[in-house]
Amino acid sequence: GRTTGLDWHAISSAASPKLHSFNDWIKTDGYELFGLFFVMMLFKGILVSAAGPAPNYDMQRILATKNPKEASKMSSLVSVVLNPTRYFMVAGLTILALVNFDKLYTGSLTDPDFESILPEVLATYVPVGLLGFLLAGLIAAFMSNFAATVNAAPAYLVNDIYKRYINPHASEKTYVRMSYAASLLIVVIGIAVGFLVTSINDVVLWLTAALWGGYTAPNFLKWYWWRFNGYGYFWGMLSGIAAALLLPALNLDMLQNWPLTENFSMNAFPVIFLISLIGSILGSLLTKREDDKTLKKFYRQVRPWGFWKPVERMVMAEDPSFMPNRDFWRDMFNIVVGIVWQLSLMAFPVFLVIREWKQFYVAVAVMIVTTVILKYTWWDKLKD
Repeated sequence: GRTTGLDWHAISSAASPKLHSFNDWIKTDGYELFGLFFVMMLFKGILVSAAGPAPNYDMQRILATKNPKEASKMSSLVSVVLNPTRYFMVAGLTILALVNFDKLYTGSLTDPDFESILPEVLATYVPVGLLGFLLAGLIAAFMSNFAATVNAAPAYLVNDIYKRYINPHASEKTYVRMSYAASLLIVVIGIAVGFLVTSINDVVLWLTAALWGGYTAPNFLKWYWWRFNGYGYFWGMLSGIAAALLLPALNLDMLQNWPLTENFSMNAFPVIFLISLIGSILGSLLTKREDDKTLKKFYRQVRPWGFWKPVERMVMAEDPSFMPNRDFWRDMFNIVVGIVWQLSLMAFPVFLVIREWKQFYVAVAVMIVTTVILKYTWWDKLKD
């Protein structure tokens, strides 16, 4: 950076071996083709967003609201509250780590361990009182995520499997006990997996890229294709998760190094997504579709886009006054503007921290303009 002295394009021979090694790691970290990486991230992000809220704390927040209007407002408020504050902290800690990398990094020069830098930054540069608040916040964020996931897992295991297929006539007390057992099982499995993990970064990349490839297809189709059913969802999730688990074990060189070098998770996302998509489609077409009553009820309540013409005709035949969703292009416009708006919420804290004032003012201006646009094209048109 211009104001932080982080231009390492040409490190002098007098620089420390750590900085030379760091410069080499940057060249071989798999993100050199950043344009291609960005396109793949955009492709993944659009599909994941179109799939709707994840069935964890995201879904719990949505279901906690009174109506669709409040759910939409809540989602926008999450971005306003989380993005700027999050990236103030991220940018600040990153700058501290980069500027002081030479004395902070104590790991191997041949096998980089970047995960050791953050604890060093916190211990060295964050004052004692503030460090306590920061650690409490990080632990609270972990616990809220952990609790939501642990609470969601028993619901799937007990309601969707045990209650439906194994013991449908059990007492409520039995289901509660099974939920306790399922929660304990999930926690034990998680702890066991944690002992086997050697790199947090690798696991996070696998979860957010490869595993999401298996999650995305069935959750995408459930909103946009009338023929999709529970069997399609099951086989789509199963095939996708199986692919996410098996492909790393196969250690395919093509996925490991193409199109992004040493970035298996992002390279595997399209492959896993395709496998999951095929599983979802075959699982739906080879089984009985949902009954008309369920389809019509869903269509009336959600008014989705996509391939719903057969259901739309059934609903219109019963109720000619029913108004399908005709706001596709306005919604698409709002999505594009919303993406820019969210990016500006993340960009202006970073530019402020690194004191790039021109970019900071541009980001703030973009944020203001997009906020005004969304006020009239989205906020004012929300319906209960």
